[in-house]
Formats: sequence, C-alpha cells, structure tokens
Amino acid sequence: MGATTGSTPLVLIGAGNMGGAMLAGWLKSGLPGADILVIDPGPREALATLIAEKGAAHLTAAPEGVTAGVLFLAVKPQLIDSVLPPLKRLVGPGTVVVSVAAGKTLATLEHHLGPAAMVRAMPNTPAMIGRGVTGAFANARVTPEQKSSVHALLQVSGPVEWVESEAEIDAVTALSGSGPAYVFYLVECMAEAGRKAGLQADLAMRLARETVAGAGELLHQSPDDAATLRRNVTSPGGTTAAALEVLMAEAGMQPLFDRAIAAAKTRASELAG
Repeated sequence: MGATTGSTPLVLIGAGNMGGAMLAGWLKSGLPGADILVIDPGPREALATLIAEKGAAHLTAAPEGVTAGVLFLAVKPQLIDSVLPPLKRLVGPGTVVVSVAAGKTLATLEHHLGPAAMVRAMPNTPAMIGRGVTGAFANARVTPEQKSSVHALLQVSGPVEWVESEAEIDAVTALSGSGPAYVFYLVECMAEAGRKAGLQADLAMRLARETVAGAGELLHQSPDDAATLRRNVTSPGGTTAAALEVLMAEAGMQPLFDRAIAAAKTRASELAG
C-alpha cells in the first residue's frame, strides 16, 4: 500500500465522479500508486479495486503525520466548509493545494488551510472520459515547478488553459464548465425541430445526437478553426445557408449565447461570494 506517513507526493480528497475519474487517469497514465493517498469515506467498488491493484493507499479520514506534495480537493462545494478544517495538518511549506470545487474561491480555501500555494481549477464533465478541458489559476505562491506538476495532473483529463486572474475562472465556468449542458440542450432542440419537420422522435434524436458527436470529433481532429469548418459545409444558396441565415441573424444564436454566458458568469460570481 502507498505511504501514509511522512511526505506523500499526492493526496486526493474525494473519489466521486470527478475525483475518481482523475485518479483513474493518473493511475492508468503510469503515476505510481505508492505516491498516492486517497481520502474518501467510500469509493466505488471498481475504483477501490483499482486503488488496491495499483498499490495506492486509502483512508477514510486525514491521518496525522502526513504532509502532501499536492493536496487535490475534489469534493462537492457544499462540503468544503466541513471537509477542509481537518486537512490543514496535511499542508506543509512545500504543499500546493489544487481545488476543483466549483465556486469556492482561494480566499475560502486559505480561511481553512492557511496561506499556501494554491490552484483553482475548473474542469468539465467530459473530463470523466478523458475529453474535458480545464481552466486554471495559480496564486503567487505557486512555483514554476509546482505549476508544471499540477498541469501534468490536470492534463490527464484533457487540455489545460491557464488564466491570469482568479476572476476569469467565473468566465471559464460559464463557458466550458457549464458548456457541455449547452451542447446537450442543442441536441434536444435539433431533435425536437426534426420531429416537427416530420421525423419520428427517436430517429430525430439519433440523427441529432450523432450529428453533434460527429461534428465535435471533426472539430477535435481538424486543424481548421470552427468558422472554416462551418464555411466548408455551407454551399451558397443551399440548405445549410438557409438555416444559417436564421441562426446568424441579428436576433439569432450569438446574442442568445451572449446572454446565456453572461447569466452563468453572474451566477458563478454570486456563488463565489
């Protein structure tokens, strides 16, 4: 089992959906299990098996006598205030704290853990299949070496984009953090429009779902930007052009998304206090 005394390179707090996905990614990417301590009251059976197989340590509460190299917080935001106080003993002079708890500011973390090198990160749900994107902000105490280590940990779930100010995390939350829901709703809207156009509901949903999934994969693999890909599929005077005249009208999709992202950003700021 992994070490549970002395200095532990990586301590993961919370092995739920996001924390569990990150842990699985770390272990499968070759991070030694002996370098990892997982603190969670009850990880899922499959994850518990993986922890045991890879030689990581698992405890249900923070132990005495352990200092974390990286203290990775993957707990629900509403649990932060109750979970963090006992974790202060894990934070030493060389610890970097990484939080993926949405809406919880570095000031909140410092209130419970004291001054430390800290990173606030905002992944999104596709991280659970290794296809997410994460926005991150590091405070002034984070060293270049710590930032590099954190980048590598976050990168197992997809690309990592660093921002210059913590305030930008609210915009990241509004765009990419909440963004998968917008795409899923787009599928719902396309399918409903297809049904109204005369298709059976289940067929319309299958077509919409695979169209969005395929377009996303093309965007992922193509070197071209989104505007170029859009133009490539739009013949002058054709069916796509007719639809885009509606979507790109003055009262079309762009101002709708402007309002949606602004509303999400405002709410993120309110939740952060």
